[in-house]
Amino acid sequence: RQARGDARDPRVARRREDLDAVRLSQLPREGVLPPAASQDQDSHFATIITMQEKYDVVVVGAGHAGCEAARACARMGLRTAMVTMNLDLIAQMSCNPAIGGIAKGHLVREIDALGGLMGEVADAVGIQFRLLNTSRGPAVWSPRAQMDKKMYRARMREVLEQEPNLRIKQAEVAALAIDGRRAHGVYLRDGRSIEAGAVIVTTGTFLNGLAHVGEMQYGCGRNGEAPSQLLGDQLRTLGLRWARFKTGTPPRLDRRTIDWTQFEPQAGDAVPTPFSFLTARIDRPQIECHIGYTTEATRRILQEAIPRSPLYSGQIEGV
Repeated sequence: RQARGDARDPRVARRREDLDAVRLSQLPREGVLPPAASQDQDSHFATIITMQEKYDVVVVGAGHAGCEAARACARMGLRTAMVTMNLDLIAQMSCNPAIGGIAKGHLVREIDALGGLMGEVADAVGIQFRLLNTSRGPAVWSPRAQMDKKMYRARMREVLEQEPNLRIKQAEVAALAIDGRRAHGVYLRDGRSIEAGAVIVTTGTFLNGLAHVGEMQYGCGRNGEAPSQLLGDQLRTLGLRWARFKTGTPPRLDRRTIDWTQFEPQAGDAVPTPFSFLTARIDRPQIECHIGYTTEATRRILQEAIPRSPLYSGQIEGV
């Protein structure tokens, strides 16, 4: 009877009452959770701990520029909020998962010298490092590294979440809150608002984003993600000078379908060159890249298809 815990045994009933009392004492009591903000009074938000809704700076977007801007403001002692449409895609590298390159490698080092994050994160998660243009003078040497895309965004988010003055919010900014000629916050698509002394908009590819895939075109941010249409429409009404820029996306290939014996391996540098002045050395194993060459058949296909390309047919208006 003791092994089965017979419910008819009065000792079992008393033990159950004691356990229930212990469990109740462990539940949050009145006053443990702070009250929800006035705009969050519906039942959906009744049990959520609301964050501060007034900041010194609000940063819109969490790409490379947004991450750097948000952390810089936070490290200056400013109460900062960074708003992104997807917390899991902070610093997502969608097109070419590489940091640096000709001219851009110098830019990454300048960001690092100013206290930025990109170089440190790249050194931490890079999978191949090469110093380009070494056949020429040192002034034009350019570091470039291939990244592990998932590790890059995970490491960037980890560092940002450790900043005490920075709060990261998942929401879509629908419009700037403007008084006269000054922005004093943002309105979110879900109806909430955030007050701020200043607003930084890192436009990226989401504002009125338009993708061209062959002869098709459709609105999106990164491939498969929604564009920021509402904010883009508002910015066009403010009398600001604006232009649409183009970014090119390379095709994705399934490595299981490729005969790698037909390619020329390209190893990384034996002694990798870090981006950040704070990185002493990089000593983890690197992967190989591979170089392929076109053929006359490839050239013929390209020449025949060029009139259908959006870049040559006039379908793309950006530069």
